[in-house]
Amino acid sequence: MSAATLEVTDRFRELLDRLTQKSIDDYYNPYQRFVWPDSLPDDAWWMSPDLISVYGTPLFDSYDEQTLKALSKWESINFYSLNVHGIRELLIEVVDRIHTPHFDVASDFFHHFIGEENEHMWFFAEFCKRYGKKLYKGAALKSAPTEKFEPEVENFLVFARILFFEEMVDFYNTRMSQDTSLSETIRQVNRIHHEDESRHIAFGRELVSHLHGRMKAAVSAERLREVEVYLKRYIVFSLHSFYNPHVYRDAGLANPLEVRETLIAAEGRRAAERKVIRKPMAFFLKSGIFADDTLPV
Repeated sequence: MSAATLEVTDRFRELLDRLTQKSIDDYYNPYQRFVWPDSLPDDAWWMSPDLISVYGTPLFDSYDEQTLKALSKWESINFYSLNVHGIRELLIEVVDRIHTPHFDVASDFFHHFIGEENEHMWFFAEFCKRYGKKLYKGAALKSAPTEKFEPEVENFLVFARILFFEEMVDFYNTRMSQDTSLSETIRQVNRIHHEDESRHIAFGRELVSHLHGRMKAAVSAERLREVEVYLKRYIVFSLHSFYNPHVYRDAGLANPLEVRETLIAAEGRRAAERKVIRKPMAFFLKSGIFADDTLPV
């Protein structure tokens, strides 16, 4: 087998065919699908209360409901902004690999993946611009490693990061799509994204498993440990992107930088964070990508 060829099992090929067909069958035009109201009420929840970044800490109890709802608005805008930035980064990586020898067998699905992610980026940005009048800037979820890795490692890390990003986001999407305290517009944005991401996650888990096997056969045990450390740092960095001082400032909280530092250090946030990452962490452990579930502090 050539080093430039992605090994494909019958199971993987069948999955690709099924997911590609489902993308075709489930296709929708997002520019026609959404009916955007002129505004959303400021005195309502824009994000499920148990998802906002102060939940599980004394700060949550110290703010009145009006302040918490204002915080939920700007945390919602931050969440969708993170999606825009994260999708842009993953699109760059996937486009760089489509119709290359290593990923030729997955390229038909990549075309649907790229199209769907581009449309997700559009409707998340549209939400932010319509109802927040901006996107928050963010270097979080930056995809490029800080050091040069072997090709097998780089390919694995790209798709492991994409998978983690999608699974982390899907936790929020699933929760908010089912939350009747949120407006139908917010529920619809999250519901539609979840429906598409379920295909991407199924594909991503299979691909990451394949790439992990190829990486293990090509690099040293020391390099595998370095990869685990890198991925775990990426997970923590991604979680910390939800603690945005610009959000706290826009919500009217005093000392926004201190709020961020307090929340990152708050023991009460660890349980909430673990709920967000439960599924990808379980996958990384079951697949042998992680030796344990400890994360750096």
